[in-house]
Amino acid sequence: MTDDQGYGDLACHGNPHIKTPSLDWLHAHSTRLTNFHVDPTCSPTRSALMTGRYSTRTGVWHTIMGRSLLRADEVTVADVFASAGYRTAIFGKWHLGDNYPFRVQDRGFQESIVHGGGGVGQTPDFWGNDYFDDTYRHNGVPKPFKGYCTDVFFDGAMRFIEANRDRPFFVYIPTNAPHGPYNVAETYSKPYADAGVPANQARFYGMITNIDENVGRLRGRLKELGLEENTLFIFMTDNGTAAGAAGGMRGRKGSEYEGGHRVPFFIRWPAGLEERGDVPQLTAHIDVLPTLIDLCGLESPKGVAFDGTSIAPLLKGRGDWPERTLFVHSQRIDHPQKWRKSSVMTERWRLVNGKELYDVRADPAQKNDVAADQPDVVVRLRKAYEAWWDDHSGRFGEYCRIVLGSDKENPSRLTAHDWHTDNVPWAQGHVRSPKMFANGPWAVEVERAGRYEFTLHRAHPEADMPLGADEARLKLGDVEVVQPADPGATGVTLAADLKPGKAMLQTWLTDKATGKSRGAYVVVVKRLVT
Repeated sequence: MTDDQGYGDLACHGNPHIKTPSLDWLHAHSTRLTNFHVDPTCSPTRSALMTGRYSTRTGVWHTIMGRSLLRADEVTVADVFASAGYRTAIFGKWHLGDNYPFRVQDRGFQESIVHGGGGVGQTPDFWGNDYFDDTYRHNGVPKPFKGYCTDVFFDGAMRFIEANRDRPFFVYIPTNAPHGPYNVAETYSKPYADAGVPANQARFYGMITNIDENVGRLRGRLKELGLEENTLFIFMTDNGTAAGAAGGMRGRKGSEYEGGHRVPFFIRWPAGLEERGDVPQLTAHIDVLPTLIDLCGLESPKGVAFDGTSIAPLLKGRGDWPERTLFVHSQRIDHPQKWRKSSVMTERWRLVNGKELYDVRADPAQKNDVAADQPDVVVRLRKAYEAWWDDHSGRFGEYCRIVLGSDKENPSRLTAHDWHTDNVPWAQGHVRSPKMFANGPWAVEVERAGRYEFTLHRAHPEADMPLGADEARLKLGDVEVVQPADPGATGVTLAADLKPGKAMLQTWLTDKATGKSRGAYVVVVKRLVT
């Protein structure tokens, strides 16, 4: 699954500029879901793909702000495959939590190479990462790698596959490319720039061409290992395009219109599925896990009610496909709002924001609002949304809390990426900026009583960035600590005795002479073991 590549960012989908020969081959030799939908942004799509449940049901409706953390009680696709005896692995972008109990190793993945946060160079990521020769977390431990990020992730996947060639495996390769910043070797971007493609888009397309090259390498390796025939191979993207072509649709990444959430989905399994070409029925990310369970003959997890359904009958061309109503929305706020950037979808209709109605069979570009001409359809789809909202909203007030003091993660390194506030320094560029003065709380849960140390930093300790403050303050529930700080130091440590329980944690680094204050963008929390 690629990041921010839209439906129109493939040569096989009619883009006249981009070169994607490997994906074009896959397109020609697969079954293609041509009416396949995801959420309009990164984390929500990932949560639905991992669980077979709508993103808001899993606690994920933003990409930052503590709302990209996948609820601890959700069962993931990796959990399901691991329980069935498969070796499970992820290489690339997780974006569903960087602390316990939300990390990849907490969610069923036995092998992992991942960056932090929602992109290379974001605040939770290793300091200074820029796509080339970066440090990523290998099974939870920072490790330096040589090469371009996408190459590193595919290399890791191929090593894993070769090591597990004689047993069943599940490999998830969610690339961070072509998400911005658009860093790629000139070898890939220059041909587009020379052809007159604008510079930013040339780099974006260059990143996709590199992905395409890696898809070809992966397929070639599977063939060399004798695994191609019995490997189920899926290609998809996580939302609409960020910098490329929308494929004739209205909207782009983040949009409630088709261009924000209708994406490619190619599936190939020579030993198990015929190549059926285009499948036009309405499908979505929530269908993927139930379908994989069905195709692979796995046991469905007990107590889990999927929102999606197995589309195996569609893939095999068996039986009639019933009419269904699906939902997507783009919240990107701390607490969801009804009808916000929403689309209610059927085979024919799209009800957008509860008001606009489009007949996508007759008007796929969504240019003509026919709500006034079809009031009965509007009423029916509004009623469906109301029921869907009521079914989901019961847990909207809950926080997905980072657990402190657990033996599973001690110490814990918290970053401002997960603050519950409007002004979030989610990128390392924000952290570096002397003009950035922001603050907000983390939602946490103290697992065990004891003495805790909190070391407050402006940035990751590896950055050696001075605090620029002479007073440090910490508040966790009803516990508050204030003490002097050395403005030239890179960190200041405060200690407190804590009881188990849920609370909000907030910090302040203040220059008393100017009165300016910011939160500690990175806090290392350690339970002292006696």
